[in-house]
Amino acid sequence: MDQVNVERELSSYIGRILRDHFGKGPGSVFVTVADPFITIYFTNFLSPTERSLLQSGQAELVQKIRDRLMDSLSGEITKYLESRSGMDILDFYYDWNLETKTGMFVAVSKAFNPAEPSQTYTNQMAFHEEIGRISLEAEKIPGLIQSYLINSRTLVVVRENILVNIEKEIIAHGGQEMLRIAKRSLEKRLLSTNQEQLEKLLNTKVRDAFIDWNFGRDSSSVLFILEPIA
Repeated sequence: MDQVNVERELSSYIGRILRDHFGKGPGSVFVTVADPFITIYFTNFLSPTERSLLQSGQAELVQKIRDRLMDSLSGEITKYLESRSGMDILDFYYDWNLETKTGMFVAVSKAFNPAEPSQTYTNQMAFHEEIGRISLEAEKIPGLIQSYLINSRTLVVVRENILVNIEKEIIAHGGQEMLRIAKRSLEKRLLSTNQEQLEKLLNTKVRDAFIDWNFGRDSSSVLFILEPIA
């Protein structure tokens, strides 16, 4: 099956599984298969129940419910992605922007080697330095930063060795859920605060930004959805 058909099939599957488990499917699903990554971006994803919870100021509860559902769904989604793409998945990341009703999944193949140089684009090293500076505000400068411009609208940033000792201790004591919620809030706020500088380096507008972590492997993925880069 060619790439276009694989992406179309994965898009249909993601829409269906989200609808079956969350009560409402997304309006649109955009899938890009670019080994060693599969990126999935979806829009207009918010159920009536979630909307009511948000209106009553319970955004954190919505985050917890979604995260717990994804704990049970990630394995199933990963297996399907592997079966249709032919990749062996190492990491699976997810995140949401409740205000904009958007979300993302990023799957990373076991063939991925973060030590290998990524393809270059204008101001890439300066962009990495800015990501490192933002990371330092939240925890510390990552041991490694790589970025991959998958297409004109999709930029994946991989960070390795980002956790500080207190975070590792929280994880060891079973605090992953609250740590994820706290880090998601903090780091996305920092990305928003520094968005103008990021856009200047990328020479385009950032339409959406998502972030997630694999605490066990001390790694993180940031997905930027961009206005098409000229």
